[in-house]
Amino acid sequence: MQTTSDERGILNNFASEPKLYYAEYPSTAQQRQYKLLGVVSVFLTAAVFATAIAVS
Repeated sequence: MQTTSDERGILNNFASEPKLYYAEYPSTAQQRQYKLLGVVSVFLTAAVFATAIAVS
């Protein structure tokens, strides 16, 4: 941990910074999975709303 002190003796502690890296573009299989999850989530949300309307 890196620590410095100013002229009054007050300590400043700095957090260690993580290594930076660039994200990789998703493969076609991952893109297909994301699309499938999106479609499933839309249907689940529609089912929840339909159930709420039917019950009320």
